[in-house]
Amino acid sequence: MTTYRNRSLAVALSAAAVATALTATVAPAAHAGTGGPEVPTLDWTSCGPAGQECAQLPVPLDYRDPDGPSLTLAVTRLRSENPDKRRGVLLAIPGGPGGSGVGLLKEKGDALRKEMAGAYDIVGLDPRGTGGSTRASCELTPDDRRLVNLRSWPGPGGDISENTARSRRIAEACHRNGGATLRSFTTLNEARDIDLFRQALGEDKLSAWGVSYGTYAGAVYAQLYPQHTDRWVLDSNDDPNPSRVGRGWLANAGQGTDDRFPDFAAWASDPAREAKGLRLAERAEDVRPLVLGLAAKLDAAPRQTTTAGVPLTGNMLRQALQLALMSDDSFPMMARLVKQAQDPKTTPVLPGPLAGPLDDQDVAVMFGVVCNDVGWPTRVSSYEQAVAADRVRHPLTAGMPVNVTPCTFWQDAPAEKPARITADGPSNVLLVQNRRDPASPYSGALNLRRALGDRARMVTVDHGGHEVYLANGNPCADRTVTTFLTTGQRPEDSVCPS
Repeated sequence: MTTYRNRSLAVALSAAAVATALTATVAPAAHAGTGGPEVPTLDWTSCGPAGQECAQLPVPLDYRDPDGPSLTLAVTRLRSENPDKRRGVLLAIPGGPGGSGVGLLKEKGDALRKEMAGAYDIVGLDPRGTGGSTRASCELTPDDRRLVNLRSWPGPGGDISENTARSRRIAEACHRNGGATLRSFTTLNEARDIDLFRQALGEDKLSAWGVSYGTYAGAVYAQLYPQHTDRWVLDSNDDPNPSRVGRGWLANAGQGTDDRFPDFAAWASDPAREAKGLRLAERAEDVRPLVLGLAAKLDAAPRQTTTAGVPLTGNMLRQALQLALMSDDSFPMMARLVKQAQDPKTTPVLPGPLAGPLDDQDVAVMFGVVCNDVGWPTRVSSYEQAVAADRVRHPLTAGMPVNVTPCTFWQDAPAEKPARITADGPSNVLLVQNRRDPASPYSGALNLRRALGDRARMVTVDHGGHEVYLANGNPCADRTVTTFLTTGQRPEDSVCPS
């Protein structure tokens, strides 16, 4: 995961014209040889373990002004260990917005090298605003940078007044402090930066493995530069609807949570949890009302925690659940927190991501991309209505996925229309998707599959959690992706069993 305006129009447009404008395909900005930026030379130096190299890639702040101000992106590579078998370059595209490509290679580089067996130089970049690349800041207060506040959880009963005030305050701070750098954080610019990186590497084509939000960035690149794509893997896919983009991803989380929660309920009711004191109920069907009831109790009477000044509220429990559903490995954390909250003699311990504020620059890029990519509705009453309905439909997420965010009050209209993902291009895309993904739900992946048409095939994995390849231990999925990247053999639409 992820996972997210005031638009002025020179003329009054009909609803049909607005829809056409929002879904228009975006043309790539010019590149070297056509009035675009000069292709830079990469000065590689050793960094990190196992032969990893790093360099700095200058990119235009604005591709419409390629000779104007520039930003710097951190890039990295792991050279093929078997040059005789090398067939090209594999780009790892991180999730987020806000994930680090350099960090992704540090985490997954050894495993990728083993799977690829020398077929690729494996490369990555930190998108603008992340990691070692040029960053921006909104200069938010620590309280406004707490995860439970950045995700707009309504107050008890569904009140969104505090969410509205906070979202307005964050949007104003980002406008005041982020400057042109923050305004340049868009998915379209990430795609252009990737293509400039391709040119700097001296490659005619790239293969890629994009994860989570990286699937959308990868899909946009493949739409803008289809002739430069080789073998393209998109893992844990987001809905590409160009009228919604990040707003749609967030809204889908209500259904994604409902899809995934039964896995946690089955785990938490298993007698095997008894030995470690983590069994929450004797029957799986009793876990959901237990969690909902406990959250309501904490709404009314928050518990003091071991983190001074940060109580365990109902919304804190709901946010902890969102974290826990991402991976089976996090189920014990959630069960432990529930047990602690139930015991009046125990002081609950918050999970690390909930205990302290997030980094201000990480928050800036997260909001920058989703708010710059597309305009969000600006009428607060529409969010009030959506929250009221969604709380009934998806009680586990309590209206948060459809609530007001800083994008509602973002003061810079999108500089460009979002890309519309289409079936135009080579048939070289493989989608891999967990059936019960809480952050990138299966329904959104199906929409991307439909948009790509015959360009793609999709492997559905009968598994819960976020991310598939080299993540959840499913041998069928891992084997399918590795085979496609190393041999080009791509299956028809199919299912990998759990």
